[in-house]
Amino acid sequence: MRTFFVGQDGKMILDSDYSQIELRVLSSMAEDSLMIDAFNSGIDVHSATASQIFNVDVADVTKEMRRKAKAVNFGIVYGISDFGLAKNIGVGRTEAKMYIESYLAKYSGIKDFMKNIILYAKEKGFVTTLYGRRRYVDEVNSKNKNIAKFGERIAMNAPIQGTAADIIKVAMNNVYKKLKSENMKSKLIMQVHDELIVEVEPGEEERAKEIVKEAMEHVIKLKVPLDIDMNIGLSWYDAK
Repeated sequence: MRTFFVGQDGKMILDSDYSQIELRVLSSMAEDSLMIDAFNSGIDVHSATASQIFNVDVADVTKEMRRKAKAVNFGIVYGISDFGLAKNIGVGRTEAKMYIESYLAKYSGIKDFMKNIILYAKEKGFVTTLYGRRRYVDEVNSKNKNIAKFGERIAMNAPIQGTAADIIKVAMNNVYKKLKSENMKSKLIMQVHDELIVEVEPGEEERAKEIVKEAMEHVIKLKVPLDIDMNIGLSWYDAK
């Protein structure tokens, strides 16, 4: 599908997307020193998590270990259960439960954050992003156990995913304003999840890259860097 999106009249497509933005937001909001250190030291966060879960050095992490750790990392953001994780990575529930328990034991800051955000939601009836945007969670106080559990998952996820959504929207506006203020012919044409796509005028490639990089990486001050992956090509496919 991405091959359908091409620049007009010889223009290029610049694609820039955030690298693991939700995990970066989570580590910062939870103030988890272990995950913060991994991001700040440049270690692959999934390998770092595998190292913690399987009690091996980062250098000894296998591809299979990393695959499972990646599923745990992203699953935690969505309040995944041992049943859900087991289904995702093809292991038994007992093994999946062990991975989750090991993760929360090592990343105690994240464990405390998840517990406290649920308590906050039950007391206030809502949770907020770092920008102060509210997500009301009436379900969390439901007498129906399944609905209450659903509410807890929303309470855990909404501040993280919501903040990530806020960040890309603010960055998008900043890119648009900067391109316009410099009277550039390059145009911001699309935002998809955690990425921005710019149609770049010939001769403006380097300045467009600088503007997008500055806007996306410095949109907010977290405890970890906001890294981006950036590429340019004749189509959106080529730029990925």
